[in-house]
Amino acid sequence: MKGKHIILGISGGIAAYKSATLLRLFIKAGAEVQVVMTPAGKEFITPVTLSALSGKPVVSEFFTANSGEWHSHVDLGLWADAMVIAPATASTIAKMANGVADNMLVTTYLSAKAPVFVAPAMDLDMFAHPTTSRNLDLLRSYGNTIIEPASGELASHLIGKGRMEEPENIFKVLEAFFAKQEDLKGKKMLVTAGPTYEKIDPVRFIGNYSTGKMGYAIAEEAASRGAEVVLVSGPVDIMPRHPAIHLVKVESAREMLAACEEHFPTADYAVMCAAVADYAPADCAATKIKREGNEPPVIHLVKNPDIAKTLGMKKRDGQKMVGFALETDHEFDNAMSKLRSKNLDMIVLNSLRDKGAGFGTDTNKITIFTADGGETSFGLKSKREVAADIIDTLITL
Repeated sequence: MKGKHIILGISGGIAAYKSATLLRLFIKAGAEVQVVMTPAGKEFITPVTLSALSGKPVVSEFFTANSGEWHSHVDLGLWADAMVIAPATASTIAKMANGVADNMLVTTYLSAKAPVFVAPAMDLDMFAHPTTSRNLDLLRSYGNTIIEPASGELASHLIGKGRMEEPENIFKVLEAFFAKQEDLKGKKMLVTAGPTYEKIDPVRFIGNYSTGKMGYAIAEEAASRGAEVVLVSGPVDIMPRHPAIHLVKVESAREMLAACEEHFPTADYAVMCAAVADYAPADCAATKIKREGNEPPVIHLVKNPDIAKTLGMKKRDGQKMVGFALETDHEFDNAMSKLRSKNLDMIVLNSLRDKGAGFGTDTNKITIFTADGGETSFGLKSKREVAADIIDTLITL
């Protein structure tokens, strides 16, 4: 943790007194910490205390009233290696989940490029309320890590779940996170994501429902662990956030293959997550095909190249390749067939029969098979959590 930049966000809950201990643990470990507080947070612990512990002025307002000095949430978001909000009250969680940027803490969160860790703290009924559950699910779907609160006596003197996790345990979560950043240091990874579009004419195409969320989550996870990532992406509406990700945009399967063949030779790992169209029109009409006065066109299809299989045939000793199998039936047999025929080291299976898995969702449910006979099934998780499971397995091969 030495030399790491951490933003410690403190919102207005009684558990704010624990934040001083957490701050001290970070400082003792060699981290540089910037405290950002909500106005309500200052009612529970003073900025003077936190500034003395951190060695930095506490940021709470958008500008300093006396001098007009502007506090840039954008600069803070770029500076940080991690952001921890502890305590995170129900109000702050709701604002984060829904983008209500009315204080310095939430605007800093919205500008953060680094991973965000949220430690909820509130009364048991507030924590159990469906609104809070929904907001926490939203934050998980955005890739944030929720550090679950503990059960015990609360400020109301009721007993239940809602106590902010102890500072020592939050510190251990961050310690483990920074340790993981060394997992792929110095390694290069090729990731494919999204659909491919195969043109019928200038305005129509053959494609699929892939949004690229899973592939982009894998690229972000790999980059956060120190890898240099080349992300070859079909047409999607999202962009990578991590600066170590080099984005290569393509449209068709043949364009994706060409980009992969360019970058695959130098890659230590390749994760083939894209939903590549199996077929393409043999010919693309030069002008828009008109409906009026014409019979429905007959479209002759040709097979697209199998990108994973093509790269698998060129795989050198030491390279590791991961494939994906999105299936609707005979899931196990189809996944194992792809694992063997494409010379993969690992394949990730998910089924459209599982609720919350597949295209367009923020969650996924997978089973990982490895070439040495390993099989591990996971429950429904956010795609960023699934990406972590995939990378965890990959680096053990």
